[in-house]
Amino acid sequence: MDHMIFEVGTALILVAIASLVASKLKFSIIPFLIVLGMLVGPHAPTIGILDFTFIESQEIIEFMGRIGVLFLLFYLGLEFSVPKLIKSGRNIVYGGTIYVLLNFSLGLAYGYFANFPIYETLIIAGMVSVSSTAIVAKVLVDLKRTGNSETELILGMILFDDIFLAVFLSVMSGLLLGGATSIGGMLLSVGISIGYMLLFFVIARKGTKFLNKILNISSNEIFIIVVFSALFFVAGFSETLHVAEAIGALLFGLALSETDHSKRIEKLVVPFRDFFGAVFFFSFGLSIDPLTLGDAIWLALIAAFLTILGNVISGMIAGRNAGLSHKASLNIGLTIMARGEFTIIVANLGIAAGLMPILKPLSALYVLILAILGPLSAKESKHIYNGLNKIFKWSKPQEKVKNQA
Repeated sequence: MDHMIFEVGTALILVAIASLVASKLKFSIIPFLIVLGMLVGPHAPTIGILDFTFIESQEIIEFMGRIGVLFLLFYLGLEFSVPKLIKSGRNIVYGGTIYVLLNFSLGLAYGYFANFPIYETLIIAGMVSVSSTAIVAKVLVDLKRTGNSETELILGMILFDDIFLAVFLSVMSGLLLGGATSIGGMLLSVGISIGYMLLFFVIARKGTKFLNKILNISSNEIFIIVVFSALFFVAGFSETLHVAEAIGALLFGLALSETDHSKRIEKLVVPFRDFFGAVFFFSFGLSIDPLTLGDAIWLALIAAFLTILGNVISGMIAGRNAGLSHKASLNIGLTIMARGEFTIIVANLGIAAGLMPILKPLSALYVLILAILGPLSAKESKHIYNGLNKIFKWSKPQEKVKNQA
């Protein structure tokens, strides 16, 4: 215990180095941090005063990672808005529905044919259905595609996917954490979870004036104390109702999203989201023994292949339905392919509920594969389109495609 701070400091220095390397390579930091966590931990060597096993500090690092999840979901809730979805139009609802249904169905089929039990199958279906908002946003900015014709639809589909995530986590936390054994008990647990979620939707729509009055605080110091204290209280209280703490954080962010102070909260929470979020991915890798990954390699590769297939098909359907070119439609599927923070959050829900241990290495490898292939495929979308165009004859060689990557 005497060297606790030094151990945590060593871990954070490693996180910082991995983040710098990822930045230099202009790549998502998520796979770097997960791999870093797997390379150190209980099986790592001790070099002089540097102890890379992090045995004494592991609980603190894991707790900091849990805080990272709360900030990630809280920020997502702040970004979400019911009116925003309504204004997005029919194309986004159609595209988002196709995207979620196709990926979730592929996940269910995969779990069934791989002989997973029902709860594990549902968790896997959820894992493969949620894209990484952080990676997708970074890809759009890094590749300078924010002004592309397909970008509005991409962001809308991601928003729709986030809504699915909220509902899925609410339902699954009710089923897995509610402790119900009978059908009636399960329905009650799910009903409590959904009712709890709807309560925050009502607060977001009807309680704006009240929240504006409470948050009308001029001092940033007091303002952030009030908001963060409420965040942790709501997250903790959610667990007493057998609703995952992460979904409690998301719902609290949702409740504040319609207030006049939402942008101010976003600005203050971003540094905490980025710092503790990075620790979350590192702590996730830290909990994985690389020697156990071999059992999940083929499972992860098959899941990744199905995800790539499902994303390309759903992207093409959504884009063409919206009147976009084949090239722009393909860009949609390639851009939203990346998996990251939310896939791990869904997997952690199953792990916390005591489901099959294989979920941990499976989710780690699956995220690693698609966190690398997702941004890479988006970057090389022009070459991928040219290759597929030779097969499907979407456009003639001399035809100029209006929607450039």
